[in-house]
Amino acid sequence: MIYHIAAFFAGFLLDLLLGDPYWLPHPVRLIGTLISKLDTALLGSTDGRERDSQKEFRRGILLTVLVLVLTVAVTGLILYFANRFSPILGVAVESLMTYQVLAIKCLKQESQKVYKKLQENDLPGARQAVSMIVGRDTENLDETGVAKAAIETVAENTSDGVIAPMLYLALGGPILGFFYKAVNTMDSMVGYKNDRYLYFGRAAARLDDAVNYLPARISAVLMTAACVVAGKDFHSRNAWKIYKRDKRKHSSPNSAHTEAVCAGALEIRLAGDAFYFGKLVEKPFLGDATRPVEKEDIVRANRLLYITAGLCEGLCLLILYLVFYFCF
Repeated sequence: MIYHIAAFFAGFLLDLLLGDPYWLPHPVRLIGTLISKLDTALLGSTDGRERDSQKEFRRGILLTVLVLVLTVAVTGLILYFANRFSPILGVAVESLMTYQVLAIKCLKQESQKVYKKLQENDLPGARQAVSMIVGRDTENLDETGVAKAAIETVAENTSDGVIAPMLYLALGGPILGFFYKAVNTMDSMVGYKNDRYLYFGRAAARLDDAVNYLPARISAVLMTAACVVAGKDFHSRNAWKIYKRDKRKHSSPNSAHTEAVCAGALEIRLAGDAFYFGKLVEKPFLGDATRPVEKEDIVRANRLLYITAGLCEGLCLLILYLVFYFCF
């Protein structure tokens, strides 16, 4: 238990210090490669052939099971042999895996690239930078649209990319952490409600909704608390008001929670209609347009991200220590 606490904290620090270097092979990319190969093997091309929705749904379930079993098995075996060799090696490997599951600095770095391009008045460059972190079409976005897209990504991924994996890491170490990342990666690759993945990706999408249900709500509470200490640019009361009002204004049961808090905290309006793969998707607004969105809001959203992550890490460490103290 004490080794787990040490690895949990060390992995958090490594993520803050190092982020995700592009030259370093990342397990999530390997999971993505596995999903892509299974996608091709189980679904293949859908052009010009008769579709069987039930068959595609069953094959989507098979993909989900295979990806999760392989991810958990490989993670578990690596940890098992590392701990058998030496407890110190076990802590080191668990720390490294914890670091790879989290994405705090990476999220900040990628959104800051958008901010830097906007500062340089390089709108095409900003569109290109934001296209790397969002799923919507970006080629026709104006400066406000680019900034909004970056802010929404930071807000949403505060839950999906930071708080949710942190909670699963605290609860079950890297095995549960990579289980969550596999579910999240499947949802981002095959969980679309488009012609190809409507049935095939349904199992992954529903599982992603389930595993994010509690973390999304915990993230919203923590982000609201972060507003209290973040400074005068953040409005905790309005964050909570907008959260309670707008948290269900999304087709996903989880996606609007941290976005609504962020919109309320900054007193801006987020979301709204957007184009995906050339098609207009109508979405309700989150928050009130008390003031216009500006590029500096990207920096503010990242400040909320870091404080929220720090609060969650501290809370998890406290709970883990109390469990260790009273139970062991």
